[in-house]
Amino acid sequence: MKILIAIDDTDDIDSRGTGEIADLLAEGIAANGWGKCGPVTRPQLLIHPDVPYTSHNSSMCFSAEIPAELLHTVTNYCAVALAAESVPSSDPGLCVLVPERLARPELLMEYGKKTKTTVITKDEAYQTAAAHGVHLSEHGGTGQGIIGALAGAGLRLTGNDGRFKGKFRIPSPDKTATVGDIRRCGIDAVQTLEGTVLAPGEAVQVGEWVKPVLMNGQAVLLVVPVQAIAGAAWKACDRKIFKDY
Repeated sequence: MKILIAIDDTDDIDSRGTGEIADLLAEGIAANGWGKCGPVTRPQLLIHPDVPYTSHNSSMCFSAEIPAELLHTVTNYCAVALAAESVPSSDPGLCVLVPERLARPELLMEYGKKTKTTVITKDEAYQTAAAHGVHLSEHGGTGQGIIGALAGAGLRLTGNDGRFKGKFRIPSPDKTATVGDIRRCGIDAVQTLEGTVLAPGEAVQVGEWVKPVLMNGQAVLLVVPVQAIAGAAWKACDRKIFKDY
């Protein structure tokens, strides 16, 4: 079965980020032979004085394909590992969601979208999770991270929110690459901000690294037109554009 695992509020300003802990959980699941994990995405949540956060108020989520009988084992592993890896001053939360068991997945998506504009309480998060049979647990401090953890899973469920963790480096001596080359590096599609999908042979200025966003359930590299350099009339979007996804 496919599951979504989301965590939030594991760090402080001087520690490694929540994304690194998400990577550790995914690596542990794979190392134990329980299943295969997908890449981590980072949805952006509300920035507000009443919402405590370390730096950017974003949670982390990844998918995993596991045997159904190992759901409890994987959930328990994530809970124990999250508590062990989070810093003492943090308020970590964990969400484990099974999409195929949701009667009304759109309601969890709506919760996720709401956290981008509205201050949510822990009670609302717990009530939402309980209503849909979703695992939600806190593992230290105030447990405030459950709000973002549930939001991260709900937004990942939409298939259209968040950017992928890490920097995707496209091997190229002149910092340009064809769409075909880019897709061979773990990116599913290359398209303009208006939604036009580039053909495999089109060239793109990729620089030192690129960062895809989650669109239609895929890793998509967004590009903008530029004056052609080395035959490339497109350039991968920079941070000021993709940070909005």
